[in-house]
Amino acid sequence: MKKKTDHIIKKILPGSIAEEMGIEPGDKLLQISDTDIEDIFDYQFLVQDDYIEVLIEKPDGEQWLLEVDKEFDEDLGIEFENGLMDNYRSCHNRCIFCFIDQMPKGMRKTLYFKDDDSRLSFLQGNYVTLTNMSDHDIDRIIRYNLSPINISFQTTNPLLRCKMLNNRQAGEALKKVDKLYESGVYMNGQIVLCKGINDGAELERSISDLSKYLPQLESVSVVPVGLSKHREGLYPLEPFTKEDAREVLAIIHKWQEKLFPEYGLHFIHASDEWYILAEEELPEADNYDGYIQYENGVGMLRMLIDEVEDALAIAKEKGILPCSCKREISMATGKLAYPYIKRFAEQVMTLCEGLTVHVYDITNEFFGEMITVSGLLTGQDIVKQLKDRALGETLYLPENVLRSGEEVFLDDLTVSDVQNTLQVPLNIVKSNGYDLVSCMLGLDHDVLAPAARTE
Repeated sequence: MKKKTDHIIKKILPGSIAEEMGIEPGDKLLQISDTDIEDIFDYQFLVQDDYIEVLIEKPDGEQWLLEVDKEFDEDLGIEFENGLMDNYRSCHNRCIFCFIDQMPKGMRKTLYFKDDDSRLSFLQGNYVTLTNMSDHDIDRIIRYNLSPINISFQTTNPLLRCKMLNNRQAGEALKKVDKLYESGVYMNGQIVLCKGINDGAELERSISDLSKYLPQLESVSVVPVGLSKHREGLYPLEPFTKEDAREVLAIIHKWQEKLFPEYGLHFIHASDEWYILAEEELPEADNYDGYIQYENGVGMLRMLIDEVEDALAIAKEKGILPCSCKREISMATGKLAYPYIKRFAEQVMTLCEGLTVHVYDITNEFFGEMITVSGLLTGQDIVKQLKDRALGETLYLPENVLRSGEEVFLDDLTVSDVQNTLQVPLNIVKSNGYDLVSCMLGLDHDVLAPAARTE
């Protein structure tokens, strides 16, 4: 029998209903409206009503039953010690492409945890395989109308899916999509493409099968498998070539042209890496359907290009550019984004006489040269490759090189460690073109934000 998780309150927001009712950190939430709380799904659903009864247990064991009259959907202002209000569900698959299996030993334990939790799909946008979801989980998603749910498909061929996930239930799990579709639950999908396995005709089959779930399945991204240098003993996988990438893009573009006239959605999207590898131009912004797959690396570079152009236009409107200054700085990024950051720096330098921006591409020696995204760069690679380079008065790095909300790199080096070793102040650039241009010009973060146009 599953052990029940205690829902300990971590924080009460100032001015909230919870504060007014005398609820405090350390209290335990037992029930809402006479219903036990399993996890965050139950809590968010039950707390919506305009009248609820909240059963709280104080640290000394005293129980309070609180009657709450409020606006419909108004929050109580409670944060819990465990954001899920339950234990995290780990992945039981052994996918042939899993990046966690390709990480070296000796890193912090949290980096080796494989989640496959539908609650994280709803709350944080994580992708789930459906193999870890029971009928009870599906029924609650439908009952609570939780959308969207992000699904990692890989293929719609049941036998091939079992092989790719190393799970004999992986093919059968696809039937859960039918139930979600029939109940009107919105979904997004992902296909991690592996050369010679689920590409070519198998990719065609998957796109064809998945398009039948439109419009409930709003989008599917196709991303190339990430291959680190730590693959000893793992399933043999090969990197894609330029010609491979062009074939993948041809399939995707063909289906976009077929589906868009009927649904007003391009539906199937290629991540930015495919265009870089194929040496083809990135699509225009309209092709990304509102950047619905942005967090999966689809359209990030297009958005960045457009934001930089807009930021430069705002700077000209406000009389900031053209200008002259005496300023020397440096920027470092992964090999994927490097050509674009280099180009942006050259644009800004032509408009600001006396500005020098050194842009450096960091080779990922920690995971291997085939890993080119900045989000997987380590502090040690940055230090090693920038030592004795011209860095100017400040070194700027993209925010995704740090652990979310902290000043720690993937390899546990800190911002202070890097600053002290390189002997230069380190600043973080937010992941948008407005902040990128502002940093180059030494402006505050919000000076070139779109809202600045109306000021």
